[in-house]
Amino acid sequence: MNLAIGRNNWARALLILFLPLYLAGCGINDIPTKDEQVKAAWGDVQNQYQRRADLVPNLVATVQGYAQQEKTVLVDVVKARASATQVKVDASTITNPEEFQKYQAAQNQLSGVLGRLLAITENYPDLKSNQNFLALQSQLEGTENRIAIARRDYNEAVRQYNTSLRTFPTVIWAKTLYSGQKEAQPFTASAAAQSAPKVSFPPQQP
Repeated sequence: MNLAIGRNNWARALLILFLPLYLAGCGINDIPTKDEQVKAAWGDVQNQYQRRADLVPNLVATVQGYAQQEKTVLVDVVKARASATQVKVDASTITNPEEFQKYQAAQNQLSGVLGRLLAITENYPDLKSNQNFLALQSQLEGTENRIAIARRDYNEAVRQYNTSLRTFPTVIWAKTLYSGQKEAQPFTASAAAQSAPKVSFPPQQP
């Protein structure tokens, strides 16, 4: 009897020891791990878009000082920034197609009007040589590059996460333990959405 009890205890100990390793090897942790990676990448996208929004007021004020006659474009930029910053997003936005598209559309609109604003500065040599404008131009260019990288990294995290919800063996856990998990929304590729505003200018003639 004691031998049988000892064997049972030994079996339980082995089960406790190896079950976590077995489950890990079966991908039980893949879905929550990839879900957290998507959320982290989403946070980086939001941070970079906010960084761009924070640059807009100073950029508009600087351009306005030299090109007040471009009132329509300046007003459009201010409105687009307001729309982009008023769209409320959180972690749930990732799996909500309607809200995600609303956020993307607002950011794309701001990208478009920023491109128009920077294009008109070609007509104002004094503005193009203003040190404050040059600094803002450089910061905006860097931010647009970071946005592109953040979106790329986010889309890759989304691809891996969504794949884990549909492929074996993780699909087993997606249908059982994580049945409430929804696919994340990627940024869609389009010429208008992916083109960053032009922020480089030809060198000044001596």
